[in-house]
Amino acid sequence: MKVKIFRSIVLAFGLTLALSPLAFGQTSTQTQNAPTDASRARSVASGEKMKIKGVVVRRDADTFTLRDLNGVDTVVRLTDRTSVKSSGGFLRSGNNYGSTNILRGLNLEVEGRGGSNGELNAERVRFNESDLRTARAVESRATPLEERANATEGRLSEVEQNAQKLSGQLDELAAVSNAARGGAKAAQETADAAVAGVNATNDRISALDDYVPQDSIAVNFRVGSSILNADARTKLDAIATKALNAKGYVLEVTGYADSTGATERNRVLSQRRADAVIRYLVENHQIPLRRIVTPYGFGASNPVADNKTREGRAENRRVEVKVLVNKGLTSPAPTINRGSGSGQ
Repeated sequence: MKVKIFRSIVLAFGLTLALSPLAFGQTSTQTQNAPTDASRARSVASGEKMKIKGVVVRRDADTFTLRDLNGVDTVVRLTDRTSVKSSGGFLRSGNNYGSTNILRGLNLEVEGRGGSNGELNAERVRFNESDLRTARAVESRATPLEERANATEGRLSEVEQNAQKLSGQLDELAAVSNAARGGAKAAQETADAAVAGVNATNDRISALDDYVPQDSIAVNFRVGSSILNADARTKLDAIATKALNAKGYVLEVTGYADSTGATERNRVLSQRRADAVIRYLVENHQIPLRRIVTPYGFGASNPVADNKTREGRAENRRVEVKVLVNKGLTSPAPTINRGSGSGQ
């Protein structure tokens, strides 16, 4: 019975890997993990200036694949100089966004020049905020298969090989258990260990969707100011060092103000404080912009102390910086225990 259960789990695991890619785009159903068809790929000549509109069908750490209305795919590379903004209205400029907001399913326009390997090095990326909200809703329901494949490719290959070996061993152990005393128990333990190994690998893959806080600090500001003092710079130096030594990290930066003054003024001031922290991290520690989650100023909301006292207001005039790491990349790799049953 356990042999049949194990084979069913291994088969379901294989089918999940084969069928799980999600399709995005308006005119194509190509999946995220499927390689780009060479007959539909665009190679941009080195130095050639180009502007393309389309939908993001694949997202990597530093690149994304854009499919235009003719179904032609172009690989776009992001750099620290790439400007990512929403499209502004009449006489209004758009909002700045981090490159982490470029999601699969997002309709956008990119402008840049060809690189040395046929990619388009992006200089400007523009999109509507309504399209971003739609892409975020889609992304929240989709499994980031590409990150899973990059982080666990070697581990999955090992588990698949072990599953094939165990499948043959289980048949042998089932026959031995009918003739040898204690063989049935050994086969049971081996089958349970194999199932546990497959389940552990699935759990680790699922954890790639999650980011967990690893460290955090709060830097404080004087009344009405967004200038970093010496203590704030020291704290930022320390957390930048920790972040650069982490694997698969992003930084979450949020600004706040005390309750003194008008609501809108406090919101703008808290945003300036968050921007000052990001500028320091980028200019003094070369933190890539793609590693920074879009900053936000919360104004006087979410106080950590009583705004009725001077000491409390001083604590509320702050910027919080959190180092978030990918849970799937930091969790230990699963191992398969073959059990201690006896053989022939």
